[in-house]
Amino acid sequence: MRSHRLSRLIAFALLVPAASGSLHAESSSWSATDPAAPKAAPQKKPAGAAAAKPAAPGAAAAKSSPKKDVPTTVPATGEDAAYLAFDQGQYLTALKLAQEAASRGDATAHTLIGRIYQEGLGVPKDEKTAANWYTRASEMGDVPATFELGLMLAQGKGVEKNREAAAQLFEKAALTGHALANYNLGLLFLKGDGKPANPYRALQHMRYAAEKGVAQAQYDVAAMYQKGVGSEPNALEAANWLSRAAEQGLDVAQYDYAVSLLQGFGLTRDEPKAIQYLKAAADKGLPGAQNRLAWVHLEGVGVDKNPVEAAKWRFIAKRNGFSDKPLDEQIAKIAKADLQKAEQQAAEWTDRIQVQPLQ
Repeated sequence: MRSHRLSRLIAFALLVPAASGSLHAESSSWSATDPAAPKAAPQKKPAGAAAAKPAAPGAAAAKSSPKKDVPTTVPATGEDAAYLAFDQGQYLTALKLAQEAASRGDATAHTLIGRIYQEGLGVPKDEKTAANWYTRASEMGDVPATFELGLMLAQGKGVEKNREAAAQLFEKAALTGHALANYNLGLLFLKGDGKPANPYRALQHMRYAAEKGVAQAQYDVAAMYQKGVGSEPNALEAANWLSRAAEQGLDVAQYDYAVSLLQGFGLTRDEPKAIQYLKAAADKGLPGAQNRLAWVHLEGVGVDKNPVEAAKWRFIAKRNGFSDKPLDEQIAKIAKADLQKAEQQAAEWTDRIQVQPLQ
């Protein structure tokens, strides 16, 4: 048992948008997690190998619920026993086996134990205990543990909040090529929190993460190029990075890029995707995208005019708290029968979203 994938989705508190401005439909998180990336399970690497760089989140699809697997009863044996048990949902067995491996000095076993306690998998959630295990693993040279401990220090979970210490750990992990550590480090440089404010260093680290496939980094880098943060303003770079984030399924990127395309500011090759991206963001629950889609169908922008579809999306957006008095006035002029159809379709859409099964 040598290493495992821990570049997973950990909800990180919103501290500051990477680059505020008109590009962002809804404020992006400086979270050290990639919202568009699937959750990874532990794995080992060949014996004798050095601490691996975590795989970049890659071209992920839109945000989705984790797959619900039925735990198997195959006995967990061999060098990877703890990880096999973990993958099978046998968390107490995984914990026992990892503790045995940790007693033999296996750094990654310490990290797996930390994850089990941090997420409360088979045991009561205990972030303080998790931080202790991550600390030991980090001291032994495990890069994922170094990253996880940095997150806990940045958030003040399980340990006292200390952005300076978090920055040191992010930098240590970033030097190994850890994409999300580079992203976080860039955010710290951008804010001047834990690191001296330096937008140029911020862009450098965040672009590295973007190039490794972190969708949130791609979105924020797009905003930085649009606003000229850390570089001269560059509309082409902004459109390119926003396109890449949208292609990965990041909802806010899909919304913003759809709007850019409809306004003629995106990449020419992507113009046919404008409505597709807008619909995808609307289906993911972004009220702004839902409302914009209502206007699109009402006015026939890139689609045939469809008053029922327009009213449906307006009803959905309004229920989600999006105010638009001019649109409400236009919707009120639609035939009563069409409004009734729209109401029914809006209700059906809401019911479908609420009962979507785990995938």
